[in-house]
Formats: sequence, structure tokens, C-alpha cells
Amino acid sequence: MANGKKGRVLIVEDDLSERRGLADLLGAWGYDTETAGDGEDALTKMPSFEPHIVISDLRMPRMTGMELLKRLREESPATAFMILTGQATIEEAVEATKLGALNFVEKPIDPARLQIELRNSLDRHDSARQLVIANRRLRDAGLLGRLVGASKRMQDVMHLIEQVAPSSASVLITGESGTGKELAARTIHELSPRAPRAFVAVNCAAIPESLMESEIFGHEKGAFTGANERRLGCFELADSGTLLLDEIGEMPMPTQAKLLRVLEDSRVRRLGSKHEISVDVRVLAATNKIPADAVAKGQLRSDLFFRLNVVQIEMPPLRDHLEDLEEMVAAILADLNRKHGRDIKGVDPEVLETFRHYSWPGNARELRNTLERGVVVCADSVLRRKDISAEFGRTALVADDGLRLRPGLTVEEAERRLILETLAFAANNKTRAAQMLGISLKTLHNKLKQYESQPQS
Repeated sequence: MANGKKGRVLIVEDDLSERRGLADLLGAWGYDTETAGDGEDALTKMPSFEPHIVISDLRMPRMTGMELLKRLREESPATAFMILTGQATIEEAVEATKLGALNFVEKPIDPARLQIELRNSLDRHDSARQLVIANRRLRDAGLLGRLVGASKRMQDVMHLIEQVAPSSASVLITGESGTGKELAARTIHELSPRAPRAFVAVNCAAIPESLMESEIFGHEKGAFTGANERRLGCFELADSGTLLLDEIGEMPMPTQAKLLRVLEDSRVRRLGSKHEISVDVRVLAATNKIPADAVAKGQLRSDLFFRLNVVQIEMPPLRDHLEDLEEMVAAILADLNRKHGRDIKGVDPEVLETFRHYSWPGNARELRNTLERGVVVCADSVLRRKDISAEFGRTALVADDGLRLRPGLTVEEAERRLILETLAFAANNKTRAAQMLGISLKTLHNKLKQYESQPQS
């Protein structure tokens, strides 16, 4: 550390004599110290002092140690935090640990134990700093967590993820289907202090409306017909970790209202229960809709949108960063080799050139599916054109040869023709057609029901 000091420690204690005594003790051990009389005082001194460790009393006037911890997890997540108290309860210990406190140091202080805890905290701080540096170097090389790409579009995404990951802020991830929204969410989780905890992903478009609330909030035995046992909801399963609500625009409006309450209160009530449960969950949401349009159309509550949209990350379609194609192919092949026990070294240049001239309507998901088919059937160490499905690329012909548009055709009719042509091309495979169109399966079903009730033009 600079100036021969071991590290900077901010001591937050409302008792003046204890505050001074602890500062003198740490100073004698070689630490650079600053003191504060309560949480609010500590927050004013954080920017200029930039402590490596905060040691805080739990119960103080104006702002408690627990409130200070919550603020620092948002504003300075890399700062180590230790609770100093003689009055902590088990519940408080559990809550502080969930929020990221490293340990409790009980009063009266045992100097030997405190010295060990300080050394351990500094080691963790140095490790975290080295991890940040390593992640930055990987990002500069086009890798961050599960994401790949050295293009400006992907570097902008990675930089934003790197900035937001250490906090507990809600993030709304937007982009077409198949662009890697869940990969972005997992990367945020894996780069956050919650990484050792659970990551739970829920696709709102894939859950029947009648089961949505049970899936998210849980239910008690007997809460409704068929509820034969208690079921924990996604919030409880993700407690202390991260919850991704994918395709949030497909969630029914009544459920959105209940979700908003949970986000505001951090408390959830299972269906059929009279009691609320405290949860500590970082919520990420994703949608393939344009959020402002979804709000305008009544598909997404405006208050929920603003609550989730603390930070928005837009995943670019593959056609907008094709310069990343070769690196993406290499990364996907490495993963598929592990999955299928293969040793495919790469792809033939002819295949790469074909890939570069394709529009990829299904984005990175379509690229992975295309490569996986090739890996499974490839009899060589290199993926060649014969290993790629014969159907590949035909989607590019639909607009030119299969779908004829004329001036004066309404947007609704053009959309109808595109959906029906795509469905026909996909041999009536609705899941594949939805991926190609960049819409959710639920949206495709709704469109088809609408067309069934309308006369063809």
C-alpha cells in the first residue's frame, strides 16, 4: 500500500471514546484510518478517503450500520465491510451476510481476532481488484464472462456490464430474440458479489398465465386445485442471488402489479399464505420488445418499467457486428466440443464466407444451432459446407422469391404474409418460426389465432 501503510480503514462508531480507541489501535498496526460518527457522516467521507475496509457499529443514530451497508453495496461494492457490535441478533447477522458483510467483530474487541480479520479483508480486497483487472484485459481482447466480441457494439455492451455488475441495480436487457440476453444476464451475475449464490432464469412467455403467480411467488399446499405440496417461488429460490425475468412483456398485468410490490418491499407472499417472507434478490429483466412501445400498448406497466430500467443494456443483432463472427464461431465450437465430446478444430473458410453473407434472423442462437448440427454430423476435424444443413440460408430467399409485396399493402397484411411464409418455410415448426421472426412463441400463437378469425385478403 502507498506511504508504507497496510490499507485504509474507515471506522464508523457513535461512541467517541471507542471510535478514538479503535483508530489508535489500527494506527499502531500500520493502517491509515478515518473516523465517522454515524452512517451519514461515513458516506460524506467515502469519496475523498476511498477506504479499502469499513468497520461499522450496527446501531447508531441517523443511519444504522445495516443501512450504511445497503448504501455501500450500491455505491461502492468493492469496499470490504465488517460489522462491529455487541448486540447483533441472528437475524441481523444473516441479513448482513446476505448484503455482503464479511464478518462480525463482537464487543469487547479481541485485538488478535480483529487483526486477523483485517488481514483477511485486505486479501479479499486485493483479490477482487486483481479480478477486475483480469476481466478488463479479457474484455479488451473481446471476452467477458460468457460474451464474445471485439467490435465496438459488443465492447460498449461489455463495458456497461462491467460497470453495472458489482452493484445491486436492476437492469433491463433488450434486443431481438437470440441476441444473447440471457448470456448477458448470466455474465452480470457471474461478475457480481452474488456470483456464489443462485442464478434463476424464468421465461415469462413459456409459463401458462394460470401458473405464472405460483411460479414466481410460490404457493402453499392446498392454495388451489392441484397444489398438493408447498412450492417455493423464483424469488425464494434466488434469495441472495440473481433472478432473470425473461420476456417480461409477456407477464400478465395483474402479476406485474404484484411483482412491483415485491421489488419495492423486498417481501414476497406465497399463494395461500398469510405471511410475507423477506428476500434479497437482484432482479434483471429482458424483453425482445421495444420497452416504450410495450408500455404504450399496455403490455408493460410504466411504473414497473421505470423500476426495472435503472440501467438498460441493448444486445445488438448479429448482422450489426458480423466482424465478431469468427471469434463467436470459435467460442461456440469450443463449448459444443465439450458438450458432445468432439474435437472439431474449426470451420472451412468457405463456410465462414457463407456465414458472413447471411443475415442471421435468429441471431447468435441460430448460429449456435447451425454449428451444433454440423458438430454432430461432422466426420472430419473441420466443419465443411456438407456438414451444414441443406436448409441453411434459404430464409434469405423468402423476401426475394417467396414473399411479394406491392405498394399500398398495409403493414398489418405485410406482417401477416411474412409470418405465414416463415411458418411454411419452417415446416409448421412454430418454435423455429418464432425464432426466425424474432418474436416470442406466445406472440406467434396470438398472431395465428388473430389470423384464423380474419378473412384472407
